[in-house]
Amino acid sequence: MKLKERLFTAFFIMILMPVILLTITACTIVSLQINSIQKSYDLEGGTVQIITNPIQILNRLTRGAYNEIKLAVLKTPEKLEDEEFIKKLNNELLNKYSFILVRKDDKFIFVGNEEKLDKIKESLQEFGKNNTDVDGGTYIGGKHPVLIKAQDFYFSDGDEGTIFVITDLNTLVPQLKTLVFQSAVSFIIILCFTAVILTLWIYRSVLRPLNRLRKGMNKIKEGDLDYSVVSDTDDEIGQLCEDFEQMRIRLKDLINSRLAYEEEIRELISNISHDLKTPLTAIKGYAEGLIDGVADTEQKQEKYLKTIMTKANDISILVDELSFYARIDCNTIPYSFKEINLNEYFNDCIEELNFDFEIKNIELVFENETEPDTSVVADAEQLKRVINNIIGNSIKYLDKDKKRGCIRIHLKDMGSFVQVEIVDNGIGIHEADLPFIFDRFYRADASRNSRKGGSGLGLAIAKKIIEDHSGRIWAESEIGKGTTVFFTLKKYEKDRTGTDN
Repeated sequence: MKLKERLFTAFFIMILMPVILLTITACTIVSLQINSIQKSYDLEGGTVQIITNPIQILNRLTRGAYNEIKLAVLKTPEKLEDEEFIKKLNNELLNKYSFILVRKDDKFIFVGNEEKLDKIKESLQEFGKNNTDVDGGTYIGGKHPVLIKAQDFYFSDGDEGTIFVITDLNTLVPQLKTLVFQSAVSFIIILCFTAVILTLWIYRSVLRPLNRLRKGMNKIKEGDLDYSVVSDTDDEIGQLCEDFEQMRIRLKDLINSRLAYEEEIRELISNISHDLKTPLTAIKGYAEGLIDGVADTEQKQEKYLKTIMTKANDISILVDELSFYARIDCNTIPYSFKEINLNEYFNDCIEELNFDFEIKNIELVFENETEPDTSVVADAEQLKRVINNIIGNSIKYLDKDKKRGCIRIHLKDMGSFVQVEIVDNGIGIHEADLPFIFDRFYRADASRNSRKGGSGLGLAIAKKIIEDHSGRIWAESEIGKGTTVFFTLKKYEKDRTGTDN
């Protein structure tokens, strides 16, 4: 769920959940309290009416007895002087939290509840000031709330009399107060509950991933790049965590690459020191021999000078190779791609190499399985560098125990590519070393004897050039039988309209 959708959801939850819970809670509380009131007062009435006009409902409790009193006043007032009649009415009202008082002048001649009378005596109306409606009544509040219905009449001796019907509200009012209190408390609890639910939800979906992200940033600041930040959501924060994780991985790779590069630089410096030291030592030795007169014949002097020239050339080649790799590694070599006819190009290469191979007693074989007009897209100069580096590496590791070394160049048509195979019958490469021979500065011979030497950059340069030609390079080898280096070149093709492709 997206963050925007979560905010909308939280908004609706904030509104709907309290409303729904309040409705359910209010209905439950009101129902329980109304049932309690109805049982207490033996009422029959709707919930709304009991809440909005409870006094009117309670008037009905004593309606029958009060109507009977009214009827007696109109037709048979002497019944109101009958104690048995009054007791009968009082007994009927007792189970309805009501009782009867009969006052003659200022003296009560019948009291249905002595205890209650002492609490409400001062609130009783004087003769002639009573409500005469059938359902009339007066509500008296305070600590002892009651509902009073009064009817005036005259005794047979002419004295003034008043009969009161008193309904005790000490049960109803607390119940109504409890209803209001429970509703208010429920409202507060529901709001708190909704707030807690939303807070937990927001914390789990928003704040917790942010805290994890902040912790991950602190870990990176401290140099720990192994702390992974993973989010189980697909919202904006989850995407942010994913971007952060990719950044962490990328940063870790860059740092590891940097460390590896620095290690390679240190190794390169060590290799260069070793590779330069050997020819420089030879140059120094032979030069001292010339100065000291050790070479006392023309033949020795010529030999010494040729050796110095050879070692100087080795140093020059090494420096050129290092300079070229630095340029190609920074992608500053300007390639000149053009159409090259494979058959003509490799025949020229073979012709150039044949003389050196005859001197070194190495057989060079060229096999071409492609069509005579097959062309590739390549930089002729850099492609020649690839071939020379691979062949030069093969020559260094030819098996000297064999009578004659052999290097075979084989071309195969692979559809949209041409595969070049350079095969030698040298000593081979161990399987453990094979995956690393195209790495810069790597050399399989740990002894680093001066006979084989080299910077370890030849095959790395070849790999970089082939990859820049959209090709692929790899090797296969078997100890004692030789090594085969493969690389591919993209064919030069024309579409049906004759346009180059």
